[in-house]
Amino acid sequence: MTKYVGDTNNQRETGAMRVYAILRDEILTMQLAPGSAVDEISLAERFALSRSPIREALVRLSADGLVMISPNRTTSVAPMDFGRIPEFLDALDLLQRVVTRLAAIHRTADQMAAIRKAQKAYEKACAACIKSGNSQSMIEKNYEFHMVIAAAGHNVYFADLYRRLLEEGRRMLHLHFQFQTLDEHLTAEEISSDHVDIVNAIEQQDAEMAEKFAHLHATQFKGRFMQFLDRNLTANIPVNYP
Repeated sequence: MTKYVGDTNNQRETGAMRVYAILRDEILTMQLAPGSAVDEISLAERFALSRSPIREALVRLSADGLVMISPNRTTSVAPMDFGRIPEFLDALDLLQRVVTRLAAIHRTADQMAAIRKAQKAYEKACAACIKSGNSQSMIEKNYEFHMVIAAAGHNVYFADLYRRLLEEGRRMLHLHFQFQTLDEHLTAEEISSDHVDIVNAIEQQDAEMAEKFAHLHATQFKGRFMQFLDRNLTANIPVNYP
């Protein structure tokens, strides 16, 4: 009897993880639009599961900041407040400079090796994304790369704040990548060149250069993303001449 209960719990946990992974991918790639409703009953039918693992998956997505669960138990995809994006990008710039500078000062040899490994994985993901048009792997490897750097800074408070910003910015990174791929000459080397400069500065333990390249990386992302917004937010505005 105990074995049966354990198996049931394992099945529910496996089901919850599967639902979580699929919905997370759909949210981050904007297949589930910001603000759209997420219905437990429909999801239970879609995944052929009871509502219990569906709820577990939604709770985890809520902890990631990807869905919002209201007091009356209705759930929706977390909205994207485009009006606050400049504030977000300013905060990202500041924290990116801080954690990268600290990494240059405090990183160990093992952490430097981990940073190099994360950079290579990011480059590989970039190449795959250009071929497939699917940005999910690149987004994940970008997150892992920056969090390895944050860990090397040895300040859990800065790292945690930075993690929250990176989590919130994943959908922005997807939109940004879709905009970048409009350039048919785009290469993986171009996408990852900012990371290479950051890694080299950290390896040389040059805090000034590490902070400078981290700032340039954030500034260039900000510029390209605002360009994306300008292009897309004005594309459907009709122009009628008398």
